[in-house]
Amino acid sequence: MNTQKNKNVYEKFLSIFTEVRAGEGFSATLLFLNIFVLLTSYYMMKTVREGLILSEGSAEIKSYSSAGQVLLLLFAIPLYAKIASKMDRRRLINTVTLFFTTCLGLFYILGHLNVPISVIFFLWVGIFNYMIVAQFWAFANDIYTPEGGKRIFIIVAFGQSAGAVVGGFLTSQLVDPLGVLQLLLMAGVLLAGTLIFTNIVDTREKKFIKVSDEVDAKELEAPIGKEGAFKLVFKSRYLLLLAFLLLFLNWVNTTGEYILSRIVTDAAHGAVSSGQITEKAMDIFIVKFYGEFYTGVNLTGLLLQLFVVSRILKYLGIRIALLILPFIAIGGYGYIALIPILSTVRWIKTAENATDYSLQNTVRQVLFLPTSREEKYKAKQVIDTFFVRAGDVLSALLVYVGITFLSFQTSEFASVNMGLAIIWLVLSFFIGKEYTRLVADKNK
Repeated sequence: MNTQKNKNVYEKFLSIFTEVRAGEGFSATLLFLNIFVLLTSYYMMKTVREGLILSEGSAEIKSYSSAGQVLLLLFAIPLYAKIASKMDRRRLINTVTLFFTTCLGLFYILGHLNVPISVIFFLWVGIFNYMIVAQFWAFANDIYTPEGGKRIFIIVAFGQSAGAVVGGFLTSQLVDPLGVLQLLLMAGVLLAGTLIFTNIVDTREKKFIKVSDEVDAKELEAPIGKEGAFKLVFKSRYLLLLAFLLLFLNWVNTTGEYILSRIVTDAAHGAVSSGQITEKAMDIFIVKFYGEFYTGVNLTGLLLQLFVVSRILKYLGIRIALLILPFIAIGGYGYIALIPILSTVRWIKTAENATDYSLQNTVRQVLFLPTSREEKYKAKQVIDTFFVRAGDVLSALLVYVGITFLSFQTSEFASVNMGLAIIWLVLSFFIGKEYTRLVADKNK
């Protein structure tokens, strides 16, 4: 059935980017649109969040709020797991998505009543981002086998990258004519709209895709297990390795963002001292740099996702793909430790972030394909939210200790980051072995 001659024209077009078999194009496109609209909505919220927290509060409050998200997740994740234990996957996704949509409406009303919402909205968006995206990928994982997901996720992950770009662009264009609070309503409409794609895919897959022996039709209609979310992670060696992989990945990346911010600030002060710019123009210097930097990262990530990621997964496999980003980080931060200048840091962080948003993001979703349905929906929430945010906290702690007690310069922070990336590389090696074993077991 899945031969080249049975593909329609559209599926042949998609095969330019990854292997798409006959009958797979429609669901792949719906999932692409689902995550595209979801990320467009999120980046509208994210931009509004930054404006609110910095106008109503300060950079320090923003930093403390980031740490507070970890504490809230300790309550949010078990609650999500309890809800999942009582619902099938369609009801779960519909319920959680509509809850967050309703919250956006409430924030809109509170904003018009001049109620200060910056801190609570900042906390809410942080939880929304990780939980709702993790839920989408759990759904995608629930649909595909490890073999199918490794191919189709190339297209789906491109939707995530494209949504991030479009969301930021739309916000910048619409904030003047619509205003900040109206953007919340638009984000809410887009978020609710994702349910159209989710429900169509769910119905189609149940009706047309042959259900495996492992997951029969009755199981798809049943609640998603009874195990606790954190317990699922700590009882599985594979999931625990995954959790620490994401912790170290985010620890390294967030510390790298601090290194970049520090270098950019130093460069701005240097430009003032040399008379290239005035002190009042420092903010313009920094904003211009980050505008160009983010554009470069996003465009590079999109190109990698379209033309490189599928080839790496097809010809090198998951085990090698897992090692690429930590190798980039090790080499990059080792180089920064020797030559901590803006041009060096800029291009190394561009390579790191673009690879993270494309190859690493796709691999990270593929790694959940051989897990159970309960692990996909519950354990993934723990790993993609709590452990990722824990990496942020550890990075903040490293920066605080490094500056307050150790008088670290940029080179020392880069050296520590290189050491953390080595641990990340070792974790990636063992996860690759475990993934290969799990896939082999499922194919027996």
